[in-house]
Amino acid sequence: MNAIHPIAETDDTVTLRRADFERMLEALEDIDDIAVLSGAEAREKEIGKEAARADYLPAELVVRLLAGEHPVRIWRERRGLSPRALAERSRMARSYLVEIETHKKPGSVAAYRRLAGALDVTVDDLLPGTDER
Repeated sequence: MNAIHPIAETDDTVTLRRADFERMLEALEDIDDIAVLSGAEAREKEIGKEAARADYLPAELVVRLLAGEHPVRIWRERRGLSPRALAERSRMARSYLVEIETHKKPGSVAAYRRLAGALDVTVDDLLPGTDER
């Protein structure tokens, strides 16, 4: 990486050229990516590759997720559950689950906690339009 030369400095601020600022952001993103990959590799070493990858989503489900389909539906299908079975496991009305999956209702924090427990994922995995990092 080329050296970054501040344009101006005070006790509280540093002014950079935009190109330098963007290179710094790219470097930070690279560091984040390396950390995520290192964590995944460590988990694979700890519990084995097959076990560590058991909860990865297959490409076709990732495509649907990226297209805006609700993560609750994606994970429900990944677990092989019907709406009725997931509603029973998470102690909620099937109609409420369907309204969450179809984006008609946002769902309460308590509902997402119950759904996450029933699906064996984190609440962050179920929130639409979020990234776990």
